[in-house]
Amino acid sequence: MIALPEWATIAGYRTAWGAVRRMPAGAAYRMFDQFADLMVRRGGSGLERLRANYARVRPELSDRELDDLVRQGMRSYLRYACDSFRLPDRTAEELDRAVRPIGDGPVREHLAAGRSVVVFVAHMGNWDTAGAWSTAHLAPVTTVAERLKPEAVFQEFFAFREALGMTILPLTGGPDPFTGLKAAVQRGDFVALVSDRDLTRGGVEVDFCGRRARMAKGPAVLALQTGAPLFAAEIHYERAQPGRGINGFEVVVGFSEQIPVPSEGKTADRVVAMTQACATFLEGAIREHTEDWHMMQRVFVEDLDPGRLARSDVTTDQATP
Repeated sequence: MIALPEWATIAGYRTAWGAVRRMPAGAAYRMFDQFADLMVRRGGSGLERLRANYARVRPELSDRELDDLVRQGMRSYLRYACDSFRLPDRTAEELDRAVRPIGDGPVREHLAAGRSVVVFVAHMGNWDTAGAWSTAHLAPVTTVAERLKPEAVFQEFFAFREALGMTILPLTGGPDPFTGLKAAVQRGDFVALVSDRDLTRGGVEVDFCGRRARMAKGPAVLALQTGAPLFAAEIHYERAQPGRGINGFEVVVGFSEQIPVPSEGKTADRVVAMTQACATFLEGAIREHTEDWHMMQRVFVEDLDPGRLARSDVTTDQATP
């Protein structure tokens, strides 16, 4: 039975979800902009971490410029939230206008031939809209989701994303997600894994924006074990041209070239090399569109607790994304 505080939380989410979907678009997005500005003024640990991460990525900025970037970042994050609240009501035509893919040709070729692709994604832009578009225009999307608290909220978002046509595998509290990912590759799914943060203490260190960071090894290991091609993808907002986008913005999904598989070396070394290639692709986009990198957790090694720095060996038969 769900405890009263959880019932209150989920009731709040459902009320907000319904209200935002019924509001005129302009009013809804203005409200979320105002809420973002309020959150910045109030501050808190999440805002402090966002500012610290932005400072790592953009060390050339002055304090005033960094403050402005954090404000833009929160507006982007709340735009993503408003988009997601309203996403179930999007028509196929609106979804087409909302997303602009770049470099998707090789991905489409693999999927058209019945081969799955594995995609290393960052916490950027609007992942839900990109996922819904990918399911409609590329192939069914399978991904792994971190289990949120309270559980009732996690179940709401779980149901929401599955209603959009995506298959969601819980990171914890269920069957081994890596087994589910292998099955998704066998089906020919579009396997998209948000991997620019290590959730398991089993990730690998990479060079990222001039610093050392820890990222998930799951995409590289899955690609190596299954033979599926690996790509990286960045997602950001851009001002939309007339007739495009939603409320003045469109979601841009940019794909890398296929990540090369090293022909020699131990499995662990090959995983690091492939993960590094993904990080290198993403760092350019994150520096250019920093406000769309919604990273409010620790990712750089210098910010992590010493206990999180222990490496886990990468094996050829199991890895958690």
